Amino acid sequence: MTAGARHDMQFPDGKRRRIPFLDHLGVELISFGQGRSELAIVVRPELCNSMQVAHGGVVMTVLDAALAIAGRAAHTDDYDAPVNTITVEMKTSFIRPGAGRLTIRAECVHKASSLMFCEGEARDEQDRLVARANGTFKLWLPRPGSAERPADG
Repeated sequence: MTAGARHDMQFPDGKRRRIPFLDHLGVELISFGQGRSELAIVVRPELCNSMQVAHGGVVMTVLDAALAIAGRAAHTDDYDAPVNTITVEMKTSFIRPGAGRLTIRAECVHKASSLMFCEGEARDEQDRLVARANGTFKLWLPRPGSAERPADG
């Protein structure tokens, strides 16, 4: 990887969206649309804790991404649309250690004018529940003709 290199997550429909941190983790988008998302991650040794299972921060990160993407999917099925969702709060419950390939599914369970309420779960290759999460996400749309970004306001 070279300094300043652009990392894009590849989607099933061939579209790309820049999410460098998820790319760095090796997160794969399986599906997106109609208020739902599905992601996957292979738990490599560098993503493990001292017990050689998925670090809780990795599991929480992918759950956060899946919930946020489900929130976007509740607003539009066009992944390239200029829409962002910003995490307001999130709760995660860990059920069992995760290893191997984890699948994370999420859905938007309620959409208000500017907030979305999403929930999801991470499961291992044997379809055992690893963790559940729910969260509140703020919808962020750029003003027409504006170059502002979520961090600006």
